[in-house]
Amino acid sequence: MSVEVRKGMPPRKLDRAVFDTRFRSRFVDPVFHPLEKELAAIAAAAWDAYAGGRKAPLTRAAGPGFADPDYDIAVDWLAARDAVIAAQARHDDPDGPARVLLINGSSRTEHTCPGEMSKSWRLVEIAKQIFDGHGFAVEVLDLSRTVSEFGRTIHPCKACASTAMPLCHWPCSCYPNYALGQVHDWMNEIYPLWVAAHGVMMVTPVNWYHVPAGLKAMLDRLVCADGGNPDPSSTHGKNASEAKKLELDGWPFPRHLAGRLFSVVVHGDTVGAETLRRSLVDWARDLHMIPAGGAAEVEGYVGYYEPYATSHQALDRDDAFQAEVRGAAVTLCEAVEAKRSGKLAAPGQGLQEPRPK
Repeated sequence: MSVEVRKGMPPRKLDRAVFDTRFRSRFVDPVFHPLEKELAAIAAAAWDAYAGGRKAPLTRAAGPGFADPDYDIAVDWLAARDAVIAAQARHDDPDGPARVLLINGSSRTEHTCPGEMSKSWRLVEIAKQIFDGHGFAVEVLDLSRTVSEFGRTIHPCKACASTAMPLCHWPCSCYPNYALGQVHDWMNEIYPLWVAAHGVMMVTPVNWYHVPAGLKAMLDRLVCADGGNPDPSSTHGKNASEAKKLELDGWPFPRHLAGRLFSVVVHGDTVGAETLRRSLVDWARDLHMIPAGGAAEVEGYVGYYEPYATSHQALDRDDAFQAEVRGAAVTLCEAVEAKRSGKLAAPGQGLQEPRPK
């Protein structure tokens, strides 16, 4: 089959005036007015970086172990790769503690609007008590930080995998893109959290039948864990033609998170909890993660069709749902302990996929 790369979308290059307006828009606070001369110099430098398209201005040769040792790779990516390798070593250490990644998927927070904590955070705290009681090492990933903390961003996935799976690098190499100002990407810190974990528990509300935007952005950016290429030098960066040829020659689709156990807790106000729980379970299974068990998959409604204004009081009263969350955490604990001791049977795990895509 011939390799063909399709082009034809409209250009996105800005002229200097538009670029300058957008760049300066973050400095509208009067505190910056006395720094006009300095800002003009910085804007000129930023324009030079943008016009030159310098996505990764700091690189070094890939070195031994890469397909092309002389290819220059971004130092940001190399650091992210080292962190993932170190996390895998922690995961594989039989003498290390059992590790769980506990995720708060809600964007609500008291530290910016709406000025009130989320029910998801409260459920995370309930689950954490269980993990702490089992002696697990717990990492809490609070995705509300993407809306309440300076410089804490998860940029959107560019769907490189849809061009060719080898173009989707593990970990993701799409960011940072300094020329476009796409910096502060959190994923290079998040990937090692997933890799080190023996178990993952996602707690999320329903937002219009879907997950909140921060959680969705993270899930999309984890596509590189589902068959992604650990060697960007093999495609010489983002060379679509080379990546297509690699895939057509036969791509192994390495599953970088295979074998981690998972639990899902979804809560809503009126609709969508069942559908979202199923979607998250299917997503995790596609990554070859292992369901911890039926009791680890929970969906429910807190204050069903009651006022939003009293939803926290509704959770206070809902002892049954709180107990289900505790049960999901206990089930994940038991599954992780059984797997680490070699007592968890995973039928079919040794089968070769006939259609790995």
